Amino acid sequence: MADKRSPTPRAPRKKKSDTIVASAPSPTGLPIIPRGDLDRLLAGDHTSPHSILGAHPATVGGESGVVIRALIPNAVYVECVLDDGRVVSMTREADGQADLYGIFIAGATLPMRYRFRFHYADGATWDRGDPYRFLPTLGEVDLHLFNEGTHRQLWKVLGAHPRTVDGVDGVSFAVWAPNARRVSVVGDFCSWDGRIFPMRMLGSSGVWELFLPDISAEALYKFELLTREGALRVKTDPFAAKMEQYPGSAAIVQPEDVYAWSDNAWMKARRQTDLVRSPMSIYEVHLGSWARVPEDGGRPLSYREIAPRLATHVVSLGFTHVELMPIMEHPFYGSWGYQVSGYYAPTSRYGTPDDFRFLVDTLHQAGIGVLLDWVPAHFPKDDYALRRFDGTALYEHDDPRLGEHPDWGTLIFNYGRLEVRNFLVANALYWLNEFHADGLRVDAVASMLYLDYSRKAGEWLPNRRGGRENIDAIEFLKQFTETVHAEAPGCVTIAEESTAWAGVTTPVNEGGLGFTFKWNMGWMHDTLKYFATDPVYRRFHHDQLTFAMLYEYSERFIMPLSHDETVHLKGSLLSKMPGDEWQKLANLRLMLAYMFTRPGKKLLFMGTELAPWSEWNHDASLDWHMRDVPNRSAFGNFVARLATLYKTEPAWWRDDASWEGFNWIDVADRDNSVISYMRRSGPSHAVVVLNLTPVPRERYRVGVPQSGRYLRLLSSDDREWGGSGYAEFESVETEASPFHGQSQSVEIALPPLAAVVLAPAPQ
Repeated sequence: MADKRSPTPRAPRKKKSDTIVASAPSPTGLPIIPRGDLDRLLAGDHTSPHSILGAHPATVGGESGVVIRALIPNAVYVECVLDDGRVVSMTREADGQADLYGIFIAGATLPMRYRFRFHYADGATWDRGDPYRFLPTLGEVDLHLFNEGTHRQLWKVLGAHPRTVDGVDGVSFAVWAPNARRVSVVGDFCSWDGRIFPMRMLGSSGVWELFLPDISAEALYKFELLTREGALRVKTDPFAAKMEQYPGSAAIVQPEDVYAWSDNAWMKARRQTDLVRSPMSIYEVHLGSWARVPEDGGRPLSYREIAPRLATHVVSLGFTHVELMPIMEHPFYGSWGYQVSGYYAPTSRYGTPDDFRFLVDTLHQAGIGVLLDWVPAHFPKDDYALRRFDGTALYEHDDPRLGEHPDWGTLIFNYGRLEVRNFLVANALYWLNEFHADGLRVDAVASMLYLDYSRKAGEWLPNRRGGRENIDAIEFLKQFTETVHAEAPGCVTIAEESTAWAGVTTPVNEGGLGFTFKWNMGWMHDTLKYFATDPVYRRFHHDQLTFAMLYEYSERFIMPLSHDETVHLKGSLLSKMPGDEWQKLANLRLMLAYMFTRPGKKLLFMGTELAPWSEWNHDASLDWHMRDVPNRSAFGNFVARLATLYKTEPAWWRDDASWEGFNWIDVADRDNSVISYMRRSGPSHAVVVLNLTPVPRERYRVGVPQSGRYLRLLSSDDREWGGSGYAEFESVETEASPFHGQSQSVEIALPPLAAVVLAPAPQ
């Protein structure tokens, strides 16, 4: 019986013309194998071992039957155990010198069920099924879609999959290696001997396939490839669902469809959610250093250990999402996951794939979305992984001017190859569908868009039109965003793109790249530079804070204060702020208040809520002890209040992408370094006033659009947050005194280095 899980039709069964007819049998009494086929098989250089090995109809001496052959090194004799219980000895073929054994079963017909029993000189035996009696586990539709770059569930047919075929349990293996002369499955089940399980190439697809009976989940495996030049290469599976930890590099067969999800309500709601018009505040996390276990050598928490703690913490802060720095398998921990060796494998540092599913499931049940960093721009040169996979530059470019990244010493994907595009696009869908991730933040998009990125003259090749744009990468990104939005409704795509490339978030059918959001790197750079400036000089740098609004509606933005700003001797956010400790904390509260009340979605790196002095250290836990310090505890409470205020008031996010959601009240008060603006959502609005110096403003007038009483929703200077408590008023009445182009105005006391947020009292 065919495997019911196979998503596409199988290859056709052998026709009558495939029957082997021996006009003259060999000295062993078996049909003669053409010399060229025999030589290639014995040399380990045959692309279709199934045409010789396994069971085939045959006619010998005018009698019909079935010939069965097995290729096994080092056995002293071999037996075939038939389904009816008979045990027959097999004959060594090829003049008795080779490791090829055969038997002719007169009168037998296909299909046949049987097993082999191999006997060795030390008395050991190996009883196993025959991989070469099974039909391919990939169909022609699978191969066609893959070769044209459009197979949207590619991970279900390539890689290793436990399944039952013809009533036999085993694992199907499939790998793309079009330029190899031979590919074998090797693993702990065959002592890593590439002579035992050679695979077959399926037509001209470049895909090699083999079903191995008697293999089960948790088996270690790799692929052994014979290159065009005759060299042997041993590679891990590009579609491995789990991998060993370095220095090991084997893939590990994983059970499938066994995790019982409990986030059905979340997944149903996700399909109808428009995050462009919803609150989105993101807590960026590096799993290995969020929290560690000092009682156990300082090890990181596992997926299952961190799940409830992270969910509780993020909920308490009021954030809507977490963004996980890459959890795809990577050999070098210090790359933080940005140099991926296993694109389909959650890193086993913290547990199994199902353990990772548990983490996502737990966050969803707590109402927290999960975004993943994803790295389709480049991959490391570790030789066991994608690099020169089949002896040629298969996933990368052969020319280093196109294929090597000068900044990171990595290799660049060849986006012009349809199968490579399919590998990556399917990988995106894999994380969204198989692990229920709610979006992907694409790393290093700028490096993908430009052929001359970080390259000097003469170090890069122009595109076919003579320009510097990477046309193939652009087409890949468009395919990626369109496919994700079609196949995973409600999921977002986010570009980390640091240049002025136009149309990153414009739909593809309107000429853009089609991302949902773009990181606003310009805002991040200007804002941090401004807040690092001594307040006495800020009036000379006023435009650094206001400039971003000039291009705010050119894209849909996320404002990131990410891990990149707290590493490589850049210091922590707190350490960047000027002044003494009180002023540093006040400046940091003020900067975050500005961030959360201006347009755009928000992203903060983990630990920001602790306001640590030191920059992030990926080898240690966050400074959780800082919560016992009163001013840090107060600061953490302020972050939670700010994020909760943002999440609950539509004026902060409903019209982020429209100019109607924001307007300046006063952008020109350089002398006092005060700016004020309004956020709107339909008829509701809120007013924000920022005092960017440590000088209090006793009677500062601000124009407002509505008469009546305005409530103070937030002041970053309140004693509750560690501020001075200057003028902690609850509300203020408007005056019919037009100001700042508004019909009404209010007069308030502005605290030092503080943000004040006002909103009309409910009528």
